[in-house]
Amino acid sequence: MNFLDPYHEGHSLVHQLDARIKLVLVVAFILTTALIPSAAWPVYILLASLAFAAELLTELGLGFFLKRALLAVPFVLAALPVLFTIPGPALLTLPFGLVITGPVLARFISVAVKSWLSVQMAILLAATTRFPEILMAMRSLRLPKLLVAIIGLMWRYLFVMVEEALRLMHARQARSGINPALFNGAAGKPAGKVGGSISWRGKVTGNMAGSLFIRSLERSDHIYNAMLARGYDGEIRGMPQTGLTSAAWATLIVGLGLLGALLLFGYLL
Repeated sequence: MNFLDPYHEGHSLVHQLDARIKLVLVVAFILTTALIPSAAWPVYILLASLAFAAELLTELGLGFFLKRALLAVPFVLAALPVLFTIPGPALLTLPFGLVITGPVLARFISVAVKSWLSVQMAILLAATTRFPEILMAMRSLRLPKLLVAIIGLMWRYLFVMVEEALRLMHARQARSGINPALFNGAAGKPAGKVGGSISWRGKVTGNMAGSLFIRSLERSDHIYNAMLARGYDGEIRGMPQTGLTSAAWATLIVGLGLLGALLLFGYLL
């Protein structure tokens, strides 16, 4: 199930950077992006340039991040009601009496750009840092151990659920008798529909989802009991982390200073 792991092996400068520095800088970048006032277009361009520069340093290519940044689309769609909330001179009139004004359109575009930039930086962190290193960085930054444990278990149980879902799919395929007459001999593809009606398929899918939930719950109980038997007490432990190097401190200071300057520039605009 490596397809679930967003980490991509590499030897770039970003990959080699300490996970604590990357976590702090990415969180600071997202907070800065969120705090920038709407329609501060020059600052958005500078933030995008900063994000693109970091992505180029990963040696994974801009296309890698741009394709995965489509994850920002749901956040943009959630902001669609903003288009009809602020009164003012009509910029665009839609059916049913809906009116889009200039200020509200600028706010919507700002939300879209902010979401897109934030998702790109989150992808950069996940693609260049192993998940256990992110958890240890969280603990080094004194985040509550319960919060870190919840995040770690949530990630690990995702793989458990996928494994159970794959087992259910394999069991269904093994038990699904298909009439050979429905197949084209040479192509080996169905010549017609296989299975029952849409309602029947929905019922089967619902039963599989319920079975997946029950099996995942039972599996999680077994895993947790095994963890308790091995001394788990809610604390994620690892090898002691070394102190930050001078280069890491310099990267952190320069990065935070640059983000602070961009935030100040946004408010001055």
